[in-house]
Amino acid sequence: MPTWRYSAELDPLRTAIASGRDLRISYKAAVEVLNAIRGKKLDEAKSLLEDVIAKRRPIPFRRFHGKVAHRKGEGFGPGRYPVKAAKAILDVLLNAENNAEYKGLNIDNLWVVHAVAHKGPKVRKYIPRAFGRATPYFEQLVHVEIGLEERL
Repeated sequence: MPTWRYSAELDPLRTAIASGRDLRISYKAAVEVLNAIRGKKLDEAKSLLEDVIAKRRPIPFRRFHGKVAHRKGEGFGPGRYPVKAAKAILDVLLNAENNAEYKGLNIDNLWVVHAVAHKGPKVRKYIPRAFGRATPYFEQLVHVEIGLEERL
């Protein structure tokens, strides 16, 4: 059994959940991608992530938007194409879909009701420099949780 828990209590009969732990993606990009897919139908969320990976549709950056360029579209505003984060989140989303199929839920009526990112541990590394100094370069790992709910 894992030592971690999910941050939301969902009905186990109508929902399926999946998580990705210690993902090597940007926390900021993960938050924005998950905010974009939360509340959408499963097929809409998958098509959005596939379009982001192909750089056809940007993700609106609403929280972390400092010095982010605006994108084309009707009043779109700041946005980016977080390809690496979208690939990792698409894997977790497909895992949640497979969990729902295994539980016997109808795949056509699934909605993304829970999609959050949490900060994981930091990988601490150092680069040796001249004169006996060292420069740190830390990597923040990310935990991603996705919950799907069957709606009639």
